[in-house]
Amino acid sequence: MRSGNDASSPIEKLLEQILDSANRLLDCVREAGADTERTRNDRVLRSFSLGEVAEILGVSGSYLRQLSLDGLGPTPELGTARRRSYTLRQVNELRDYLASARPREALKFRPHRRKGEELQIITVAPGPTSATTSLYLAQGLALKGFRVLAIDLDDDGALSEMYGWLTSASYYPDSSMEAALRLDKPQSISSIIEKTCFDGLDFVPGTPGLDFFEFECMQRYLSGDDVEGTDASLRMVRALKDVEEDYDVVIIRCGGKSFLNAGAIEAATGILITARVGWWADVEKATYYMRYVARFLSEIEKTGRQVNLKFHRYLLTEYNPRDVSEQKAFARMREKLGDHLLTATVWESDAIRQAEKMKQSLYELTAGAVGRSAYEQAMETLSTANAEIMDIIYEVWGRPPMFVSQASPLASAGKAKS
Repeated sequence: MRSGNDASSPIEKLLEQILDSANRLLDCVREAGADTERTRNDRVLRSFSLGEVAEILGVSGSYLRQLSLDGLGPTPELGTARRRSYTLRQVNELRDYLASARPREALKFRPHRRKGEELQIITVAPGPTSATTSLYLAQGLALKGFRVLAIDLDDDGALSEMYGWLTSASYYPDSSMEAALRLDKPQSISSIIEKTCFDGLDFVPGTPGLDFFEFECMQRYLSGDDVEGTDASLRMVRALKDVEEDYDVVIIRCGGKSFLNAGAIEAATGILITARVGWWADVEKATYYMRYVARFLSEIEKTGRQVNLKFHRYLLTEYNPRDVSEQKAFARMREKLGDHLLTATVWESDAIRQAEKMKQSLYELTAGAVGRSAYEQAMETLSTANAEIMDIIYEVWGRPPMFVSQASPLASAGKAKS
């Protein structure tokens, strides 16, 4: 046995060099004056015009205007030329009022799940557009009155940045799903949930701390303590059970971590797979992912645990409807996949790209920020894709679908009279 005075082994020296270089590089970042601490951008969501609110709620602008004149519902802010606008919190107050005043249409205005309806957990598969898809789906659900929890399982925090969370290479304990899933003194998921500027939408950030959880799982797997690799997924299911009564829908954005992704799959009631039309490498990766899902769920079923998955859908993104080759690709995939491929596609959009560069969504911006024509077109394609997914959720709950038939973009921003 080597004594404590013996020289370090080659591997020990290598590890020391790796850690030393990482620490020196972080010193460079700090000396340059960069902020290496986690920061939160306390955004305030813009107000929505009367016309936008009418489209969100599926009522006429004249009806909302009359409610305001009669002193019913929340009091809107009066701007230039007495134009009315509402915060999202006020929109949800309007939902409560309308659900009470028009009980036959209560589900239209307040779509919260009812007794016997299962919490919908939609896992968004890893992919080049998974972060933006997760963002717009979660925010779109919140705008329609659902209670939503969004979870970022990517340690790079690409989705988190869009919510205003900026993370660095430092380790932040108790600020990601790692805190709720770890073996040593796990916390309740409720203690790590953050509010967003969208009323009804909460969020769990993705931070470098997720790497520590993945490493812990790998240690257990290699030591034989978790031979099937399912212990991590069980912890995900149990963690979400703790907040089951608080939400209608959970959106989980997967990253590149296998154990975390396994947890997202076992917990999922639905899986959404994104692919760019014509990028056949994307499509091929999607097939590998779904084969993994099938194998993993087969192992789950063999253990006697419940498989919760109710649906899986493919969504084509960055679609150019004027490109004949992409039209043919969509038709070919539709022929092969049938209803598993969403009818709606998310179009290629400069507006979406510009908003992404600003680390925001189009819902947070007005048409003037990206150009009205591009804004309206992007909102329409996002609206139709979200509506199709909302109808699937309703079908799982045993409700008649309603959102596709009512799908309407927030295209009246800045146009509506008050």
